[in-house]
Amino acid sequence: MTERLAGKVAFITGAARGQGRAHAVRLAREGADILALDLAGPLPGVPYDSPTPEDLEETRQLVEKTGRRVLVRQGDVRDLAGLKEFVARGVAAFGRLDVVVANAGICIPATWDETTPEIFRDHLDINVTGVWNTIMAAAPAMVQAGNGGSIVVTSSYAGKKMQPFMIHYTTSKHAVTGMTRGFAAELGQYGIRVNSVHPGAVATPMGSGDMVTAIEKTNASNPKLAAMGTTFIDPPYAEADQIADAVAFLASDEARFITSEHLSVDGGAQYF
Repeated sequence: MTERLAGKVAFITGAARGQGRAHAVRLAREGADILALDLAGPLPGVPYDSPTPEDLEETRQLVEKTGRRVLVRQGDVRDLAGLKEFVARGVAAFGRLDVVVANAGICIPATWDETTPEIFRDHLDINVTGVWNTIMAAAPAMVQAGNGGSIVVTSSYAGKKMQPFMIHYTTSKHAVTGMTRGFAAELGQYGIRVNSVHPGAVATPMGSGDMVTAIEKTNASNPKLAAMGTTFIDPPYAEADQIADAVAFLASDEARFITSEHLSVDGGAQYF
C-alpha cells in the first residue's frame, strides 16, 4: 500500500492516548514523522482519568514501531510560547511541517445550573484558545516553507448540533467549527487547507473514571434530552481508529481540494 504521507511531518496535540494516539500512529503508518504533545498530567475538573507521562511514552513507542521518527513533549496547549518552541524544535529536527491535528480538549458533563465559571473558562481556554494556539504556533512554519499543508481541528457532534447538559462544551466546539472556516479562508492563499472532524461518542479513556456516572446524572435531570445524539447504525460509538481514518484522509492529497469542510464521523448522531 502506498504511504499517503511519505516524507511529511505531522504535529498532534492530545497525543498521549485516545484519539490523539490513534492519529499519531495512523499518520506514522502513512509515512509521516510525528511531533506528539500532551499535558500528560491532571486535567482541570474532569470526571475521567487524566493522561499520564507513561501514556505519552507509550505513544512514542507505538510510533517508533512503525519505523517513523517521533518527538514528544509534555506540554499545555494553553501555553503558546511552549507550543512555538516545540514546533521550532520539530522543524529543526525533521526539516518541515506539513500536517497539524489540533486534537487536545476536555469534556465535563454539567447541567446549565451546575456549570461553574471555572468549568466554562477551562473549556474555552483548552478547547478554543488551545486550538488557536496550536494553529498559531504551527501555521507560520507551514507558510514559510511554501509547501501548503493540512490542518485538522477536532470539533465534535456538539460542534454541529449540541450536546445535552454541556453548554460549555457545546459552546467551545461550535467556536472551533467557526475557527476552522476563518483559518481556511485566510490560509488558503498559501495552499494550506483547514478542516474539522466531528466525532460523536468514541471509545476512549474519556469514558473512564466517573464519566459514565456523571453523564447518567445529568441525563436524569431531563430524560427526554438524553436520547439526543443516538446513532442510526450500531454500535452506538466509534473506535478511535475510525476517527483517525478521517483525519488521515483530510491530511492526504486525496483531500487536496477539500477545505473549510466539517466531516462528521458520528453514525448519524447529529441528525437524531
